[in-house]
Amino acid sequence: MMKIEEIVEKVVAGEISLHEIDNYLEANAAMLARRLAVEKLTGAGLPNVGSTIIDYAEIKNRNAENVIGATQIPLGVAGPIKVNGEFAKGNFLVPLATTEGALIASVNRGMKAISSAGGSNVRVIKDEMTRAPVIKLGSISDVSDFLSWLHSVEGKIKEVTESTSSHLKYKGFSSFIVGNNVWLRFSFETGNAMGMNMVTIASEKACSFIEENFPRAKCVAVSGNMCSDKKNTLVNSLEGRGKTVIADVLLPHEVVKSELKSDPYLIHEVNLRKNWLGSARAGSLSQFNAHFANIIAAIFIATGQDVAQVVESSSGYTWTEVRNDGLYVSVTLPSLEVGSVGGGTRLPTQREALSIMGIKGELPHSSKKLAEIIASSVLAGELNLLSALANKELGKAHLKLGRNAKP
Repeated sequence: MMKIEEIVEKVVAGEISLHEIDNYLEANAAMLARRLAVEKLTGAGLPNVGSTIIDYAEIKNRNAENVIGATQIPLGVAGPIKVNGEFAKGNFLVPLATTEGALIASVNRGMKAISSAGGSNVRVIKDEMTRAPVIKLGSISDVSDFLSWLHSVEGKIKEVTESTSSHLKYKGFSSFIVGNNVWLRFSFETGNAMGMNMVTIASEKACSFIEENFPRAKCVAVSGNMCSDKKNTLVNSLEGRGKTVIADVLLPHEVVKSELKSDPYLIHEVNLRKNWLGSARAGSLSQFNAHFANIIAAIFIATGQDVAQVVESSSGYTWTEVRNDGLYVSVTLPSLEVGSVGGGTRLPTQREALSIMGIKGELPHSSKKLAEIIASSVLAGELNLLSALANKELGKAHLKLGRNAKP
């Protein structure tokens, strides 16, 4: 076996590509050689990138390719927040990985107000991951025949797809048609996994069955964008994808005043004019909220979720009502796509972040528990930002915590 120094020189000379280093060296030695080669090729010094606890042997062929080290992002905690969920019950500290000053402090203040009001009430009302192959047929007559046939063999579709994983449960399909094109939006329950790979494999199996038994149908792509993965779409907002979660709280007037230093009517007006009218005027599809993405991205990074799915996971609606007994606030997240096993959740710091919330992937309903905690955290973030805007504090907070300067 060649030494690391020899491999580096061959890469620099163009005799070996970066990805081929894995053919010559043990996993972690390959990661080191690749980093040294990149340093020589670019003239960049990468000692901090190389300071990582990640075992490349554990992530090779699973999480990333051409690895040279790791990027570190500050990790803070907010809370505790009291959560009154079906799967998450009690007080939780929540890890957030971010480089945005004031974010964690903002969520933390919202959590304090929610806990003072008795906690966040939260429920997962739907849990289905989708994949939508696009099928090509010859004509609309073929489309009609195909859909009639498909309904007649749906039991076989269920059998075929569920054969791909013991954790997967077939829930059904919806069809969408344009001319001779049919999108079959298959829905599955995927246990504690976010399930994207699981449903892709199952959908490929369904497509093979379709092509073998209905020759007029040809699968053009197993993902036809009607899924819709990593895109902000109305279909996800209307039908849900992943977990549809709703969290709410009724804040007594004294809590709004003491914890948020604000007024329920001002907060409500900001929500209506900013989140609803402002988003509508801007042409938003389903982003009628203040900053769902901030909280979701920070928790996704901390816990090893698919960060690109922040796109659809952060769509949703913030609703407020001023009542005689206080300010009612709710957040609705139609397509929160999270898992407690698989993907980046297996990485060491991400496992530890999950453990802060008592999330253990092997326990039943761990992913639903995580979803309830995330939705409650989003509720806290929305509540505080609306209060800060109502109080005209937003700039002051960022000046103090985001720029390390006094106002």
